Amino acid sequence: MAKTSGPDNHRVAIVTGRLRTGLILALVLLVALGTRLFWVQAVDPDGMAQSAVDKRLMTVTVPALRGSILDSKGNYLARSVERFDIVVDQRLSQDIGEEYKRRDAEGKLQDVTFDQAFGELGAILGQDPDTLRSALLGDRGFNFVAKTVTPEIKEKVLAVKFPGVYADRTTLRTYPSGAVGGSIVGFLGTEGAQEGLELTQDEILAGEAGSKTYEIGGDGIRIPYATNEDVPVHDGESLKLSIDQDLQWFAQQTIAAQVDEYGAEWGNIVVMEAETARVIALAESTTVDPNNPGDTPADSRKARSVTDSFEPGSTTKVITMAAAIEQGLITPESHFELDSTYTVDGQTFKDAFEHGKQNMTAAGVLAKSMNTGTVQIGQQLTPQERYDWLRKFGIGMPLNVGLNGETSGLLPAPENWDGRQQYTVLFGQGLTQTALHTASVYQTIANDGVRIQPSIIDSVITEDGTEQPVEKEPGTRVVSEDTAKQVQHMLETVTQDGSGKTGALKQYRVGSKTGTAEAPGPNGGYSGSTLSYAGIAPMEDPKYVVVVTLQRPQGDLYYIIPGQSFQKVMEQALVSNNVPPSTGKPETYPIEY
Repeated sequence: MAKTSGPDNHRVAIVTGRLRTGLILALVLLVALGTRLFWVQAVDPDGMAQSAVDKRLMTVTVPALRGSILDSKGNYLARSVERFDIVVDQRLSQDIGEEYKRRDAEGKLQDVTFDQAFGELGAILGQDPDTLRSALLGDRGFNFVAKTVTPEIKEKVLAVKFPGVYADRTTLRTYPSGAVGGSIVGFLGTEGAQEGLELTQDEILAGEAGSKTYEIGGDGIRIPYATNEDVPVHDGESLKLSIDQDLQWFAQQTIAAQVDEYGAEWGNIVVMEAETARVIALAESTTVDPNNPGDTPADSRKARSVTDSFEPGSTTKVITMAAAIEQGLITPESHFELDSTYTVDGQTFKDAFEHGKQNMTAAGVLAKSMNTGTVQIGQQLTPQERYDWLRKFGIGMPLNVGLNGETSGLLPAPENWDGRQQYTVLFGQGLTQTALHTASVYQTIANDGVRIQPSIIDSVITEDGTEQPVEKEPGTRVVSEDTAKQVQHMLETVTQDGSGKTGALKQYRVGSKTGTAEAPGPNGGYSGSTLSYAGIAPMEDPKYVVVVTLQRPQGDLYYIIPGQSFQKVMEQALVSNNVPPSTGKPETYPIEY
């Protein structure tokens, strides 16, 4: 047979070539796909896959529960409670009609109509069922149904099992005691902590928020059994204060009434333990209610007891007396012949009352609050010594009790004193201090000459409930115990025979000192007066220091008696803490010779 040739062989060759080319292309594609598959599954196992997961991840913050603020007896001054926002993904109920299934208490499936569910939810939340229908139905992926409901309400809502309804944890800050201690506690605002301990101790109280991370599909709905990562919440730590809520309330009521009675600009009362310098009341005549801070003027939301300084006047004379006794310059019975005025270095000083020549002891000078005698005693100290003694008693020094806006007051260096100021500082003018500074001075004398830094925070309570006492600085001896005892008896002489009679108590021995100073005016000069009453009781074993301050009271100063508020608050502190009445007689010095 002859071989076939011609056009047929040519066509076969073309077909064969095309098949070979197609096969090669197919092999190339398979290799490319295999390589890509190998890359995705082996070489880059986390790359593309993780990128896709990342796009589906949703992270929500879980807020920490803010720590509480408690008084010395464990009463809540501020606390955060767990609450829940009820929210809904409306899309989950779009395609199921007006009915869904849920299991009853026995585990049996039951049919529930939307109207039935709206009625149940309305009864639980106190909302109209028609309002709930509008909130629950629609095409929104997120919508609020109710805010800050209790855990009990949350459980009841979730038990209805309406499609798409869930709860987000949140917190609610409450102040159960209202305005009691409000200037100490402070408050929160839309921008966080605003005043008081809420602000200064925010890092301790706030805690650390947690988070929940989960995957959502393209329709915005959470994917069950997919990535679910939780970062745990660390709730805030709590503060336990030295403040006694009941005494704080009583002191606030007392000073508010006296400020109102005298038409004063403001007033405050500080109560401090003599042996520990723990502040158990820090009361302002106007105190913010942290639940409604906007109801109180902005300038009255802080604790003026630590933020407002003023010339204290004659309560500072106790420092001059202690310094002169400690340096051996006088005794309480040293003799001074005094007129109504006294001139030294071209500066003339006068007493608050007119009198002829009087023969007074140093104790009498303090009892009658005589500037003339105080200058005669104090001029025996050099200007540097006067300054140093004021500093030793804490004047011009920060007290750092933990409240915002605290001031150290003003105590210029002696080289900056003029010819008059070098003497006025001896009786509390030409320097400024807060009411808490005054209380600290008298705490030093009451504590037999040992000064302790004042404090308001007793302990920090950790997340697990462990109470950790706040470390306190050791006391500093300012004057000897003997000097302090002599000054204590001089103060008791003031109460018995001098200007402090208005603060005397029937059942307790009291040592005290009054103070009056001109108040600086807003435009320079002076405008009105600052009145103070500082006292210690009981004198046989001092337990408490109470300082009352009135700023710019109206009327005749002779009839304005801050000692009345001292009486009430000191007695309340002594009686409520079961301090037995004094049994011995007052220990005093003669005031004249």
